[in-house]
Amino acid sequence: MKNKHMKNQYIDIDNAREDEQRAVMQNIIKAGHCPFCMENLQKYHTSPFLKETKNWLLTTNRWPYPNTKHHLLAILKTHKEILSELTAQEGAQLIEILAFAQKHTNAPGGGFAMRFGDTDYSSGTIVHIHAHFIVPDIDAPDFEPTKFKIGKDKEKRKS
Repeated sequence: MKNKHMKNQYIDIDNAREDEQRAVMQNIIKAGHCPFCMENLQKYHTSPFLKETKNWLLTTNRWPYPNTKHHLLAILKTHKEILSELTAQEGAQLIEILAFAQKHTNAPGGGFAMRFGDTDYSSGTIVHIHAHFIVPDIDAPDFEPTKFKIGKDKEKRKS
């Protein structure tokens, strides 16, 4: 999966949004492993786990999207990259952990989204199934809607 861009089989740095995020991802690329696999997660992710099920972990996003009050990640404990690899139990537990996230944050509303597969299509930075739980900060004085990108910019796509 390597190409002219900074990408290994687990990371696509072209989709990173922040300088600190890129610096951490450079180290992950050098290590050559998946940062969301359980044996590696705490090497890079410093936020505490809010909830754990048999198949998922819930934690805060280290680099939340702009205009969010809450931005949590539900991370699958086993390395899978595409939706068709998920079991029915994993799917049910994802909804369970997202429902916990809503109660935990007292969110009156928000959204969740999941990217999968090829990062040129998903615009993800990490190729490991995880879901975003996002609550916008609509009371912020300079509020603008939170945006979730799907699809890599044309000039950054692999040839």
